[in-house]
Amino acid sequence: MDELISTDALLGGFVADESVDLHRRSIKRAHTGRWKASLFIIGVEIAERLAYAGILANLVIYLTDVKHESTAAAAKNVNVWNGVASMLPFVGAFVADSYLGRYWTITLSSVVYLMGLILVTLSASLRSLNGIGIFFFSIYLVALGQGGHKPCLEAFGADQFEENDPVEKKHKSSFFNYWYCGICIGTLIGDTVLTYIQDDIGWGLGFGIPAVTMAIALFMFLCGTRFYRHKLPSGSPLTRIIHVFVATFHKWNVSTSHQEKSEVAAAAEREDLKFGSRRQDMLTNQFRFLNKATVEDELDYECKTTRNWRLCTVQEVEEVKAVLGLTPIWMTCLIFGVVFAQSSTFFTKQGATMDRKIGKHFEIPAASVQCFISLTLILLLPIYDRIFVPIARNLTGNERGITFLQRIGTGMVISILSMIVAALTEIRRIKVAKDNGLIDMPNATIPLSIFLLLPQYILFGIADVFTMVGMQEYFYDQMPDTMKTLGIAVYLSVLGVGSFLSSILISVIDKVSCRSKGSCWFVDNLNKAHLDYFYWLLASLSAINTCIYIFLANCYKYKNAQNNISYQEESCRARTILVS
Repeated sequence: MDELISTDALLGGFVADESVDLHRRSIKRAHTGRWKASLFIIGVEIAERLAYAGILANLVIYLTDVKHESTAAAAKNVNVWNGVASMLPFVGAFVADSYLGRYWTITLSSVVYLMGLILVTLSASLRSLNGIGIFFFSIYLVALGQGGHKPCLEAFGADQFEENDPVEKKHKSSFFNYWYCGICIGTLIGDTVLTYIQDDIGWGLGFGIPAVTMAIALFMFLCGTRFYRHKLPSGSPLTRIIHVFVATFHKWNVSTSHQEKSEVAAAAEREDLKFGSRRQDMLTNQFRFLNKATVEDELDYECKTTRNWRLCTVQEVEEVKAVLGLTPIWMTCLIFGVVFAQSSTFFTKQGATMDRKIGKHFEIPAASVQCFISLTLILLLPIYDRIFVPIARNLTGNERGITFLQRIGTGMVISILSMIVAALTEIRRIKVAKDNGLIDMPNATIPLSIFLLLPQYILFGIADVFTMVGMQEYFYDQMPDTMKTLGIAVYLSVLGVGSFLSSILISVIDKVSCRSKGSCWFVDNLNKAHLDYFYWLLASLSAINTCIYIFLANCYKYKNAQNNISYQEESCRARTILVS
């Protein structure tokens, strides 16, 4: 520790990685970053999630009750919209990493986000703008703004903690837990207060409050500018990935059995290495066919272009290998995304048929029960961070308590239980409807409390504590240093692709099941539907998927810590550069 302090003193208290201020000047550790900056960012996320939940939570009810869509059509439209919103972060990550940087991408996307929310409000408030086309245009504008905002804000928050500082690195792990806790606080308010306003007061006000909240979020983000640490754009990760595959194609017939790193590749590597970034000096055996891209031949000497598309550095090849290595885990997380999509669609429609009264006169919105997912997360995340992690750390020796993949897998198992409970609850709901002669009365209230749905929502919340937060950490940490924003986009795409798959699954099942009269799984009268069959199917698919995931997780190799530049080595290198 004395060595760390003395080295830091020699650096004049400057941050030892590539972080700079908004004007690209070196910054001091004491005055920037850490919790003083990340608390602004978490506050912005609370406001943004409130705004997003204000649209998503009750959207299926708005489409069926106001726009008069069928239950299946509304569920598919919600899934597609939510899927698009979860895939657009790839665009935001590309723009941030290639051109604008995270700060300016967040700022500009917040403006687009706000414009979309204002248009949603006008569409719900003014008769001249209440067409279905205008409404869908406005919510997809919201999705576009969210696509730039979401991945950049989370990665920007993680950037406030220096990876090579052992103290700040530990705080970064806690940041992801409290970040998700902030998401839950915003979602909780959206699922309760806003859904009540939308159902009982008016949709115009219910959509207007998210617009005001988003304006406050933008102001709050700008207020924290002087405390932020910034990472400069490092170029398009997509271009670097394509570069490696193109070079591999050109060198496909080259042998790598006795390969040595060429002078050209080594020189390019020294030129490309950015101050403070971690590097890979040796080629690994994973995806060995890509190693061909680093072999120099005679044509490479003749290449006079700025970028030689026939030759790559070891660093570039290993970055692509890291991305490819994440793909199998990403694919096995998709079923969790399908399961997650049900909480804002069919769960809500189930609740709309049940007794929602508290006392004699107060009736809660069906969508508000989603708040118990957020409440569960808010209660359990601090317990996980402050109690579970220290205990597990002592048992396993892992600084995070359990590994990323163990955390994700635990949540997957719990999500299976949530689907089983949901199926059993739906069986009981239909039985009560039959016993009370309500099977042919879709608008009648079944004498069964909506709070019977709580176990499946609470299990969803417990699963999220493990899987959702685990995926955030895993995809951020295991991505190459120059692709961290892309890592957050990859995590978000699990939910996006999951929503698309849910929509496709509903469409296929709807067509197949309705071929036999009286056996449709999805009909507007839920008392005659078979949502329980759908939940059993998801539970079965999740169980099979979890077995595959466990196998892949056991085969996965984490990034080698030995290839990382240590904090002491990095600080000494920084000192040399500063002195020279």
